Amino acid sequence: MRLAAIADIHGNVLALNAVLVDIARRGADLTIDLGDCVSGPLWPAETYARLHALQLPTVRGNHDRLLVKLARTMGASEANASTALSAAEQASGSWWEKLARVEMAASACRALAALPAVLRPLPGVLAFHGTPSDDQAYLLEDVVDGTLRLAEEATIACRLGVGMPPLVLCAHSHQPRVVTLGATLIVNPGSVGCPAYSDPTSPAHVSETGAPHARYALLDDANGTWTVDLIAVAYDWARAAERAHANGRPEWALAVMTGRVG
Repeated sequence: MRLAAIADIHGNVLALNAVLVDIARRGADLTIDLGDCVSGPLWPAETYARLHALQLPTVRGNHDRLLVKLARTMGASEANASTALSAAEQASGSWWEKLARVEMAASACRALAALPAVLRPLPGVLAFHGTPSDDQAYLLEDVVDGTLRLAEEATIACRLGVGMPPLVLCAHSHQPRVVTLGATLIVNPGSVGCPAYSDPTSPAHVSETGAPHARYALLDDANGTWTVDLIAVAYDWARAAERAHANGRPEWALAVMTGRVG
C-alpha cells in the first residue's frame, strides 16, 4: 500500500497541481488531504474546483472551519486589500478566509467547513489537522522563543491520547516531520502551498521551512512497517508570489518565494 499525504494547500493551485503530477508519476494507491484547503490570497476557487473533482478523503482544517464564520458581505477588492481589514482581523488572522468567501460559492464554503475533524481512512491509520481534539493546536511542536520546536515525547503522547494507531497523519504547523512514538509513526507532510507564515496570536511565532517548494509525504507499507519520503516539489512560485502581491499581501509573496517571513 502506498499513501500520499498532502496538507495546508491554502489556495495555491499551482503548487497543488505540481504535487499531484509528482504523485501520479511516483504512483499512490490513496491520497489523503489533511485540511486548510483554500484560505489565503491566491486561488481559492480554482483550488476548490481541483480538489472537488478529485474527491479525496479530507479532514477539516482550522481555516476550513472558519470559512462560514463571517458573512460574505464584502466586494472582491475589499477582500484583497489588507488596508480594508480592521486591526482585530489582522491580529486574529481572519483575513485568510476573506478572498475565499468572496470568490467561492457559499455552498463550497459550507462543504469545507463541514468536513470531518478526524478520519480513519484505512485500518491502523488516523488522520486529523492539528490534534485529534483541536484543529488549532500543534501536535508535534511547541512555541519556543517565537519559533516552532519539536515537542517532548511525553507532550506529544498527551496531545495524541490513548489508543495510538500504527500511523498518525497530522498537519497545521506546515513543518515536514517524521516522529516515532513507541510503536506509532507520526507524519506531518508539510505544506503544499504556504512554506512560511507568521502567527500573531499569543504566543506569537513564525513557521519557516527556508525553501519555497511544495511539500508532501509518500508512505509505503512494507509488511506492516511504514516507510516515509518527505518530498519537495518545484513549481512556479514566482507566479504565486505575483498573485499574492496583486491581492495586497506582500508578506505572503515573500513567504511563497523564500520559505521565510523576513
